[in-house]
Amino acid sequence: MKEEIVIAGFGGQGVLSMGKILAYAGLMDNLEVTWMPSYGPEQRGGTANVTVILSDAPISSPVLDTFDTVVALNQQSLDKFESKVKKGGLLIYDPSGIHRLPQRTDIKVVSVDAITASVELKNSKTYNMILLGALLKLRPMVEIDAVLRGLKKTLPERHHHLLPLNEQALRKGMELV
Repeated sequence: MKEEIVIAGFGGQGVLSMGKILAYAGLMDNLEVTWMPSYGPEQRGGTANVTVILSDAPISSPVLDTFDTVVALNQQSLDKFESKVKKGGLLIYDPSGIHRLPQRTDIKVVSVDAITASVELKNSKTYNMILLGALLKLRPMVEIDAVLRGLKKTLPERHHHLLPLNEQALRKGMELV
């Protein structure tokens, strides 16, 4: 098993956190992992993306030109990464703020309205966990239990009271697809 993923959007959408939690979950499931963030100097509000590779064999390089899965959270990310999804791969996008829908017909394209779902959960910070839940439903590369343990490891202890809400957001994302 090897899954090469890029998650891309604006800084502040939880892009890097989502990748970090996924990477930690891979470690918890005894997988080989790379996590390579990329963001502009402005961070919040600027473009950000993270490449995550999960594999049951050693990973030769974290640098990729194409991906099995792309999660695009804004139009700029969709424009940049749609062409980089491998044939037969997966593109997940949030339709909020998207004015040009994906055009590819040789990949699986899934729209996840995570903005609306996060409003329903009454917490905009659940946005990235909803998308992670959708991703894991479509590509079950790690166990949800590992994601929750990874989340606990990455979240500062003062925010551990939010773990149940984040689990609810993960499950909500799974329901959406």
